[in-house]
Amino acid sequence: MERTLLVSIKLESKKESWSLEDIARELKELVISCGAEIVDNIYCRLNKPTANLFIGQGKAKEIALRCGQENIDTVIFSCDISGTQQRNLEEIIGKKTIDRTQLILDIFAKHALSPEGKAQVELAQLEYLLPRLVGKGIMLSRLGGGIGTRGPGEKKLEVDRRKIKRRIDKLRQYLKDLTRHRRIMRKKRKEENISTVALVGYTNAGKSTLLNSLTGANQLVDDALFTTLDPLAKSLKLSNGQKIVLLDTVGFLYDLPHTLIEAFKATLEEVKEADLIVHVLDVSSPLVYEHQQVVSSVLKELAVEETPLITALNKIDLLLDKDILERYKKDFPCSIAISAKTGENLELLLKEIENKISSNLTFFKLKLPLNRMDLVDLFYREGKVKKILFSEKEIKIEANLPTSLVSKLLKTKELEQN
Repeated sequence: MERTLLVSIKLESKKESWSLEDIARELKELVISCGAEIVDNIYCRLNKPTANLFIGQGKAKEIALRCGQENIDTVIFSCDISGTQQRNLEEIIGKKTIDRTQLILDIFAKHALSPEGKAQVELAQLEYLLPRLVGKGIMLSRLGGGIGTRGPGEKKLEVDRRKIKRRIDKLRQYLKDLTRHRRIMRKKRKEENISTVALVGYTNAGKSTLLNSLTGANQLVDDALFTTLDPLAKSLKLSNGQKIVLLDTVGFLYDLPHTLIEAFKATLEEVKEADLIVHVLDVSSPLVYEHQQVVSSVLKELAVEETPLITALNKIDLLLDKDILERYKKDFPCSIAISAKTGENLELLLKEIENKISSNLTFFKLKLPLNRMDLVDLFYREGKVKKILFSEKEIKIEANLPTSLVSKLLKTKELEQN
């Protein structure tokens, strides 16, 4: 197992609510998700980074000494450092040095399973690698494995800048074609009046667990960051008979690197086009307010502030102080306390989802000829039949049905509205 030394840094000049301890805690969780061994964590406060090392030379020598004493393989920084700073640090420390973005990319490469997910990760990795090709340091010349070498990273070191640029263009075109395909699928759903509900939230907030609980899906879940990378869409029928599509999305993260947002635009576009957003918030986390701010910031960047939103206050089964829920309900409007794991209050969440998007369903009274039992079956599948009466001449049905379905059948004179 790779032995790592973590360097948690807080820039005092950067106005943020995250403390140095919060930054260190999240860095630790990211490294654990990579499967590495954490030997120690060095804390560092800076007014502003230095141009050549990011940290001071004295701190760099302290890290080098610790690496020698503890037989460290890799030094991981909690912030992003430039290629020049990385090379200079490696000359002093004598060990592989990686930054936060590369660490996140390594986790992404580990969890990407679908061709789309792998393409998005490879694009982000190549865009990160391209400006760092000149004067490779220990990290880029290293032939062995370890953090920062998963996915396409190592094999791309052997090709020149021109080939990498061509590969980047090819990946961008592939993702653009994927975006076009997603638009066609969304258009088809809209024509059929099928509403989409996007599950968003901080990484490890419980989105996949919620999707599994609501739809019976088998999406991979784990108590780790970025377990779910590939988006998943599952259909769900509400109690009023309305069909919706639930979309699981990649988790958000504090100070998410811009290159990652760019690479995952095809996925995040699903959030932009959703009829309703369910923000899954982990209320058992000590950083619940910070996580809420991160998600709100990303949603603002995606320009979806006008989309209806429900906050699912998740993991209430882990709360020791249940009274704090009342405070969260006041602080987060339109919120419902749930446990995706135990199923507590999920029926209340579904009812609220139903209330928010019920406009696509209309109550109809219809008459059918006796030989159209296929339409009766269709209404049971696509809507909710409230009353059905068979006579010698016809079938009378009262049901909540998708407006688009009834309009289509009325145009073809397949049925008569009562």
